[in-house]
This record gives sequence, structure tokens and C-alpha cells, in this order.
Amino acid sequence: MRMLPIAEPARIAVEAERPYQVLVGHGLLAEVPVLLDAGVQRVALLHPPTMIKTAVRLANLLTAAGLEPVRIDVPDAEAAKSVAVAERCWSILGNAGFTRSDGVIGLGGGATTDLAGFVAATWLRGVRVVMVPTSLLGMVDAAVGGKTGINTAEGKNLVGCFYEPVGVVCDLDLLATLLTPHLIAGLAEVIKCGFIADPEILTMIESDAVAAVRPDSPLLRDLVERAVLVKARVVTADLRETASTGYAVGRELLNYGHTLGHAIERREGFGWRHGDAVSVGMIFAAELARLAGRLDQETAQRHRLVLSSVGLPTSYPADAFDDLLHTMAIDKKTRGSTLRFVILNGLASAEILAAPDHDLLRAAYAAVAA
Repeated sequence: MRMLPIAEPARIAVEAERPYQVLVGHGLLAEVPVLLDAGVQRVALLHPPTMIKTAVRLANLLTAAGLEPVRIDVPDAEAAKSVAVAERCWSILGNAGFTRSDGVIGLGGGATTDLAGFVAATWLRGVRVVMVPTSLLGMVDAAVGGKTGINTAEGKNLVGCFYEPVGVVCDLDLLATLLTPHLIAGLAEVIKCGFIADPEILTMIESDAVAAVRPDSPLLRDLVERAVLVKARVVTADLRETASTGYAVGRELLNYGHTLGHAIERREGFGWRHGDAVSVGMIFAAELARLAGRLDQETAQRHRLVLSSVGLPTSYPADAFDDLLHTMAIDKKTRGSTLRFVILNGLASAEILAAPDHDLLRAAYAAVAA
């Protein structure tokens, strides 16, 4: 039987301070060595234990390209994003003699790429980094945009910096390794992009929610490309999140649903998947906008329908509100003592709601509570 040729990858440009491309397609691991500039000799390959087979395969590709890979096994998920893990990575780089002309690759989910970006940004004040996200969440969110970070006991991503990669490789074949709940969780960030910027994403999911959760479906590839395009445009316009003033929304637009979402993650000891928490956070943000008189009932309800159609959670325990409110008060999106929420006033139209009344917050949470 004649094999069909692999379709050319989409190449999405992020025109920020240091322009780079996000490649989306199938069978793209061989593109990784190409993205590392001439002069690179050693490459630290950070990966969780679950990705060891892919890491060995990628290390062999790097060796064949004349590079010296140094594999660094890091904990899975949010456990990777700690000062202790970053310190161990720095120690390995130092012992291996890494210089400013060498590089780092982050192979794994969003937590791994967040860590890899932070390690690369802080080693010798910055070395090249290529992101190879292996989760849907990583492909459409964490690996694109130049935000790096680690967690502290006080909250998620409170320590970090803006540091752009030299490239991002979204090899959709890697999604076949994902358990379905993790793929579903990644769809929360895709759906977020639909509400904040590209409503066609919502229409596509509503037309075939089953295909949206199949890693080999053409629909999922289209959804990934559209979500990456949304993030690329937002990041290009406001890399360092400085354009949000007054009611205007710059890069903060990407935080839709994240204020409550991050609070849920912390309350759960990061045992909840990020996308699941953001899904609940979007329900809360939609209800907050509706009760504030900014968003119509139909669009608020559409949040619940689209998110639940792919199996994402839309509720959280009723007795958690006071804990969540306290955590939101120290979220990195808060300014001074002022709570700030990205809310919608229509599809693909957002604004900042600053210092909402606590009674309004409690009423919005009542619509979320299980």
C-alpha cells in the first residue's frame, strides 16, 4: 500500500522581541536540532520519567546532528516546578561545563517547559531553549509565549521571568501518549481561545466534540493551530503584559479563567489538572460578567455547554469560597490590594473588572458551587 506523504507543518510566527516560529504537525522531532543555532555543542534535555522513550529518541537525533545531549530527568507535572529541582538542573549544567553558547530543550508537559524555560533564562543569564511540548496544554499554552516560572509554597508561578524560546515544536504524534483526561484538560485552554478571540473554535467543537478529544483527528490539529495563532497574536502585541491599563486588556487576556483556576490548583495542592481548574475558572468569570451586567445570559451559558461537552468540570465545592478568595488576593495578577478579573462583554471582546464587590464574587461563585 502506498504511504501518503506527511503534510507540511504549519509554521506560526511569534513576532515578539526575539521572533521565533511554532511548528505544528506530525513527525516533527527531527526539526528540533535544526532550531538550535550553529555553535551549540551541549544540549540539556529536560524530561519527566514518563517521556523517557521519546527523550532517548530525541537524544539520538541530537547526537546524529553532532550535538552532545545531556538528559536530565525531572519530576512529573507541577512537582518539577520547584527551586530544588531548578537548583539540581543548574548543578548538572555546571558540572557538564555548559557555556552561554549551549542550549536547553524542554520535552514534556507545561510544567516541564515552564521549568526548562526558567533554567535556560537563569543559567549564565540566558542560553537558547527549544520547547517540545508533549501535552495539548503545553502545545497551546505553556510552551508558547515566553513565560517561564516555578511555584512556591505561597502560590503558582510566583517566581519566573519572560524569556522567549528559539522555537517550539508541536509534534501532534506525541499526543498519542496522553491519557484521555489529560487531553481533555488541555482543551480548556483551546476553548478559552475560542471565547476570548476566535469563536470559530467554539463552533468547531460544538459540531463534533468527540473528534475534538481524538489525538489523531484532523479537527484537533485545526484546533491546535487556531489556539496557537491566538496566543501568538496576543504575545506579539504585548509580550511583557504591560498593555493592560484601566479597562483595556493586553496579554492579560490569556488569563481568562485563571484567577480562580490558580486558586483551585493551590487549594488542591496542585493535584487538580490545570485545564480542569481553568475550566471552572471560566464558568466563574462568565457568571461574574453576567451578574455585573457585562455579558448576556446566552454566552454565559454557552461556557457551561461547550466545556461540559468535552468532559471538563464546571463546578467546585460550595464551602471553598473563603479559601479561594484568600488565595486570589495574592495571585500574581492582583495589583496592590486590588483583585482583577478578565471578563467578557461579548464573544471575543474582553475587559478588566477591578475590585469587584465581595458580595458579587460570592454570588458568582454560587453558580459554580457543586
